[in-house]
Amino acid sequence: MASPTLLTPTSRPKPLPAFNPKPPTTTTTTATTANAPTAGAGVGIPITRRREFLSLAAVATLSPAWLLPARPALAEEDEEYVKDTVEVINKVRTTINMDKNDPNVAAAVAELRDTSNYWVAKYRREKSLLGRASFRDMYSALNAVSGHYISFGPTAPIPVKRKARILEEVDTAEKALSRGR
Repeated sequence: MASPTLLTPTSRPKPLPAFNPKPPTTTTTTATTANAPTAGAGVGIPITRRREFLSLAAVATLSPAWLLPARPALAEEDEEYVKDTVEVINKVRTTINMDKNDPNVAAAVAELRDTSNYWVAKYRREKSLLGRASFRDMYSALNAVSGHYISFGPTAPIPVKRKARILEEVDTAEKALSRGR
Protein backbone atom coordinates (compact mmCIF):
# COMPACT_ATOMS: atom_id res chain seq x y z
CA MET A 1 0.00 0.00 0.00
CA ALA A 2 1.45 3.33 -1.00
CA SER A 3 1.41 6.29 1.30
CA PRO A 4 0.24 9.64 -0.09
CA THR A 5 3.31 11.29 1.45
CA LEU A 6 5.80 9.21 -0.52
CA LEU A 7 7.21 10.51 -3.77
CA THR A 8 6.07 8.54 -6.76
CA PRO A 9 7.53 8.68 -10.27
CA THR A 10 4.48 10.59 -11.49
CA SER A 11 4.68 13.33 -8.86
CA ARG A 12 6.73 16.41 -9.56
CA PRO A 13 8.56 18.17 -6.79
CA LYS A 14 7.75 21.83 -6.29
CA PRO A 15 10.64 24.20 -6.80
CA LEU A 16 12.01 25.79 -3.66
CA PRO A 17 11.78 29.56 -3.28
CA ALA A 18 14.98 31.47 -3.84
CA PHE A 19 17.01 32.16 -0.71
CA ASN A 20 18.41 35.65 -0.44
CA PRO A 21 20.50 36.03 2.68
CA LYS A 22 20.86 39.50 4.15
CA PRO A 23 24.33 40.92 3.73
CA PRO A 24 26.21 41.23 7.02
CA THR A 25 26.12 44.70 8.48
CA THR A 26 29.10 46.21 10.21
CA THR A 27 29.18 49.59 11.81
CA THR A 28 32.03 51.96 11.32
CA THR A 29 32.84 54.92 13.44
CA THR A 30 35.50 57.50 13.40
CA ALA A 31 37.81 57.76 16.33
CA THR A 32 36.89 60.99 18.08
CA THR A 33 37.31 60.10 21.74
CA ALA A 34 40.41 59.14 23.66
CA ASN A 35 38.99 55.75 24.70
CA ALA A 36 37.98 54.61 21.22
CA PRO A 37 40.38 52.30 19.36
CA THR A 38 42.13 54.03 16.50
CA ALA A 39 43.87 52.57 13.52
CA GLY A 40 44.89 55.90 12.09
CA ALA A 41 43.96 59.51 12.22
CA GLY A 42 40.33 59.83 11.13
CA VAL A 43 40.21 56.38 9.50
CA GLY A 44 37.02 54.35 10.13
CA ILE A 45 37.39 51.10 12.07
CA PRO A 46 34.88 48.21 11.90
CA ILE A 47 33.75 47.55 15.45
CA THR A 48 31.94 44.35 16.24
CA ARG A 49 31.31 44.88 19.92
CA ARG A 50 28.35 42.53 20.02
CA ARG A 51 30.39 39.66 18.62
CA GLU A 52 33.24 40.38 21.03
CA PHE A 53 30.84 40.54 23.95
CA LEU A 54 29.15 37.27 22.99
CA SER A 55 32.43 35.45 22.54
CA LEU A 56 33.69 36.65 25.92
CA ALA A 57 30.39 35.74 27.54
CA ALA A 58 30.53 32.27 25.98
CA VAL A 59 34.07 31.74 27.24
CA ALA A 60 33.12 32.91 30.72
CA THR A 61 30.00 30.77 31.01
CA LEU A 62 31.33 27.64 29.30
CA SER A 63 34.71 27.51 30.98
CA PRO A 64 35.48 24.23 32.77
CA ALA A 65 35.53 25.97 36.14
CA TRP A 66 31.81 26.69 35.85
CA LEU A 67 30.83 23.36 34.29
CA LEU A 68 32.54 21.07 36.79
CA PRO A 69 31.29 21.29 40.35
CA ALA A 70 33.79 21.49 43.14
CA ARG A 71 34.62 17.98 44.33
CA PRO A 72 35.83 17.04 47.80
CA ALA A 73 39.17 15.36 48.20
CA LEU A 74 39.36 11.74 47.08
CA ALA A 75 40.68 10.62 50.47
CA GLU A 76 37.48 11.78 52.19
CA GLU A 77 35.34 9.98 49.61
CA ASP A 78 37.44 6.85 50.01
CA GLU A 79 37.14 6.88 53.80
CA GLU A 80 33.37 7.30 53.58
CA TYR A 81 33.10 4.50 51.00
CA VAL A 82 35.14 2.15 53.20
CA LYS A 83 33.08 3.01 56.29
CA ASP A 84 29.75 2.54 54.50
CA THR A 85 30.87 -0.69 52.85
CA VAL A 86 32.10 -2.20 56.13
CA GLU A 87 28.75 -1.31 57.72
CA VAL A 88 26.87 -3.04 54.88
CA ILE A 89 29.15 -6.09 55.12
CA ASN A 90 28.41 -6.44 58.83
CA LYS A 91 24.66 -6.14 58.25
CA VAL A 92 24.75 -8.74 55.48
CA ARG A 93 26.63 -11.20 57.70
CA THR A 94 24.37 -10.73 60.71
CA THR A 95 21.18 -10.93 58.66
CA ILE A 96 22.23 -14.03 56.70
CA ASN A 97 23.42 -15.85 59.82
CA MET A 98 20.20 -15.26 61.78
CA ASP A 99 18.16 -18.30 62.75
CA LYS A 100 15.03 -18.75 60.65
CA ASN A 101 12.92 -19.00 63.82
CA ASP A 102 14.18 -15.68 65.19
CA PRO A 103 11.27 -13.19 65.43
CA ASN A 104 13.52 -10.30 64.38
CA VAL A 105 14.38 -11.73 60.94
CA ALA A 106 11.79 -9.67 59.04
CA ALA A 107 12.91 -6.43 60.70
CA ALA A 108 16.59 -7.25 60.05
CA VAL A 109 15.85 -7.99 56.39
CA ALA A 110 13.94 -4.70 56.04
CA GLU A 111 16.86 -2.83 57.60
CA LEU A 112 19.32 -4.64 55.33
CA ARG A 113 17.20 -3.76 52.30
CA ASP A 114 17.17 -0.07 53.27
CA THR A 115 20.90 -0.04 53.92
CA SER A 116 21.75 -1.86 50.69
CA ASN A 117 19.46 0.39 48.63
CA TYR A 118 21.16 3.45 50.13
CA TRP A 119 24.64 2.01 49.46
CA VAL A 120 23.85 1.07 45.85
CA ALA A 121 22.14 4.38 45.09
CA LYS A 122 25.03 6.34 46.54
CA TYR A 123 27.98 4.52 44.99
CA ARG A 124 26.88 3.05 41.67
CA ARG A 125 27.17 6.43 39.91
CA GLU A 126 30.74 6.98 41.08
CA LYS A 127 32.97 6.29 38.09
CA SER A 128 36.04 5.96 40.30
CA LEU A 129 34.48 3.06 42.22
CA LEU A 130 33.08 1.03 39.35
CA GLY A 131 36.39 -0.68 38.60
CA ARG A 132 37.17 -1.59 42.19
CA ALA A 133 37.07 -5.24 43.18
CA SER A 134 35.42 -4.39 46.51
CA PHE A 135 32.58 -2.56 44.76
CA ARG A 136 32.03 -5.34 42.23
CA ASP A 137 31.92 -8.10 44.85
CA MET A 138 29.78 -6.13 47.28
CA TYR A 139 27.32 -5.18 44.55
CA SER A 140 27.05 -8.83 43.48
CA ALA A 141 26.47 -10.00 47.06
CA LEU A 142 23.81 -7.35 47.69
CA ASN A 143 22.11 -8.27 44.43
CA ALA A 144 21.98 -11.93 45.44
CA VAL A 145 20.69 -11.19 48.94
CA SER A 146 18.02 -8.74 47.88
CA GLY A 147 16.98 -10.93 44.96
CA HIS A 148 16.46 -13.87 47.31
CA TYR A 149 14.41 -11.90 49.82
CA ILE A 150 12.35 -10.21 47.10
CA SER A 151 11.56 -13.56 45.45
CA PHE A 152 10.96 -15.71 48.53
CA GLY A 153 10.01 -13.23 51.25
CA PRO A 154 11.88 -11.87 54.26
CA THR A 155 11.47 -14.96 56.41
CA ALA A 156 12.65 -17.54 53.86
CA PRO A 157 16.06 -19.00 54.72
CA ILE A 158 18.83 -18.61 52.15
CA PRO A 159 19.94 -21.96 50.63
CA VAL A 160 23.33 -23.25 51.74
CA LYS A 161 25.06 -22.86 48.36
CA ARG A 162 23.76 -19.32 47.83
CA LYS A 163 24.69 -18.40 51.40
CA ALA A 164 28.22 -19.74 50.91
CA ARG A 165 28.62 -17.78 47.67
CA ILE A 166 27.33 -14.56 49.26
CA LEU A 167 29.62 -14.92 52.25
CA GLU A 168 32.57 -15.63 49.94
CA GLU A 169 31.83 -12.48 47.92
CA VAL A 170 31.51 -10.45 51.11
CA ASP A 171 34.86 -11.84 52.35
CA THR A 172 36.63 -10.99 49.08
CA ALA A 173 35.07 -7.50 49.14
CA GLU A 174 36.36 -7.01 52.67
CA LYS A 175 39.85 -8.19 51.69
CA ALA A 176 39.84 -5.86 48.69
CA LEU A 177 38.78 -2.97 50.95
CA SER A 178 41.64 -3.67 53.32
CA ARG A 179 44.04 -3.56 50.36
CA GLY A 180 42.57 -0.30 49.05
CA ARG A 181 40.94 -1.85 46.02
